[in-house]
Amino acid sequence: MGKIVGISIVFIIYSALTTYLGLNFKKWLEAIHLFRWPVVFWLIFLLIAFSFLIGRFHESLRPLSVIGNYWMFFFEYGLILCIIANLLVTFTPLKNIAIVGSVVIGLLVILFAWGSYNAYSPVVRNLEISVNKSGEPIRLVVASDFHLGILSNKNHLQKFVDLSNEANPDVVLLVGDLVDDDPIWFLEEGMDKVMLQLKATYGVYGVLGNHEYYGGKIPQFVEEMKNANVQILMDETILVGNRLYLTGQEDVTNKNRLAIAELKPEREQLPWIVMNHTPHDLHIPQKAGVDLHLSGHTHLGQLWPNNFITDKLFELDYGHMKKGDMHALVSSGFGFWGPPTRIGSRSELWVVDITFSGK
Repeated sequence: MGKIVGISIVFIIYSALTTYLGLNFKKWLEAIHLFRWPVVFWLIFLLIAFSFLIGRFHESLRPLSVIGNYWMFFFEYGLILCIIANLLVTFTPLKNIAIVGSVVIGLLVILFAWGSYNAYSPVVRNLEISVNKSGEPIRLVVASDFHLGILSNKNHLQKFVDLSNEANPDVVLLVGDLVDDDPIWFLEEGMDKVMLQLKATYGVYGVLGNHEYYGGKIPQFVEEMKNANVQILMDETILVGNRLYLTGQEDVTNKNRLAIAELKPEREQLPWIVMNHTPHDLHIPQKAGVDLHLSGHTHLGQLWPNNFITDKLFELDYGHMKKGDMHALVSSGFGFWGPPTRIGSRSELWVVDITFSGK
């Protein structure tokens, strides 16, 4: 009952905000003498506004989901800019709705272009850390949150493969949300053939994120990744190249996942790296003796000012932090969720060079 009430409240609030945006857009169209056919206008506007939900009802409606993904960008920034525009028109001498509205539309176009560039032009981040254990230097490529599907597509994955291979890593680690819910597009679009191009001395490994659970096709996903030469670790710890222990912990979405202490390796003299998609409760792996904890999930908010929310939700929502003897790294992700845009964040992969100071 409580869940239904919560969903209903969210639906009502969203509908009210959507109506507010629609009314503002209508006023601008009237001001520039382009508004026609009110019924048609509202039908199209509301169809776009709810296309993200409608597109999930049936496979044939999937194009509406794509429209809905783009709409999420215009909803967030349209709302911010409309509020600012209304304040200007109400409380300043700027009363010309045609001019103010045109500036808002122009800013939306500029922000969209900038956000699209940030999403589809990934960068390489470099990190050098030292672990107080014995061993030879090792290089990792770390990436998360690809959300591979229609928009985060084969070409985008190819960029990752090329950048990763240029780094010449010993190990490639893919830290969850590799697909956008359903893995069907990974195979149908030939992304498996792209993933097979990845080169790493000791292999490519991944873990499940929350979106693999949302898709409900984990066995199919694991099998497709296996065929693409990616080993998915599900609450298990393995020895990699006799150089390090690697743990893939199930995402917190799985309420039955094992505690990190249950996955601790026996030979503590080797470095211990943990992939855990969601970076919550970092004191737990620190206490367990993890040397390097890798996460994604946050996207650094993906669109400003959402980063203020992720900053409040997580002790570390982005970048590197030393917590006791443990290094923690959270990536903003190589792909994106929803709109293929990033403002205040950037699609990225990390090249992590580990040296050892122990004897």
